Amino acid sequence: MVETTNKGYVCQIIGPVLDIEFPDGNLPPIYSAVRIETADGIGNIVEVQQLLGDNKVRAVSMRSTDGLKRGVEAVDLGSPITVPVGTPTLGRIFNVIGEPVDEQGDVSQ
Repeated sequence: MVETTNKGYVCQIIGPVLDIEFPDGNLPPIYSAVRIETADGIGNIVEVQQLLGDNKVRAVSMRSTDGLKRGVEAVDLGSPITVPVGTPTLGRIFNVIGEPVDEQGDVSQ
C-alpha cells in the first residue's frame, strides 16, 4: 500500500499568518498541523484556522516567519498539534508544539 502525502505550498505571508494552497483540493481540516521546511533545517509548524476556498487555507505559525518565502512546500501532518502529557512531563518545560526546551533531553514514554 502506497501512502500519499497531502502537499501544498505557501502563497501568502502576512506576519505570523500564512495562506497555503493545496492544488489537488484535498484541504486539511481546521486545527490540523502543517509542517513547512525552512532554510535553517528546523522547520515550522503552522495550525490551520480557516478554509478560504479556491483550495486555500489560512494558518497561524507557531514560530517566527522571518525568511519564509512564497512557494515553499507545506505538508499536512494529518493531525492537530499535540503535546506530551503524564508523569514524565512533570517539572519539564515545553514550547507550543510540545518540544522540550529545558535541555533535559527527550521525554521518556
